[in-house]
Amino acid sequence: MSVTVYSTATCPYCKLVKEYLNEEGVEFKNVDVGEDPEAANEMVKKSGQMGVPVVEVNGEIIVGWNKAELEEALKKKKK
Repeated sequence: MSVTVYSTATCPYCKLVKEYLNEEGVEFKNVDVGEDPEAANEMVKKSGQMGVPVVEVNGEIIVGWNKAELEEALKKKKK
């Protein structure tokens, strides 16, 4: 399973996403778009969104802190 979290250091919702993934034991790559302009551009191309968090689960994009959608994407990928 491939999970990437596009976030910034000061975003409270990003923190919630990362805490949730850690609690669930899901390994993920954290990309700080505040520090990496190229990654920010990549995130916007993939999601159409400039806000964070944006979570990519095996190519599926989830915008914002949406626990139900995140749970569903993780369930699909575990099967």
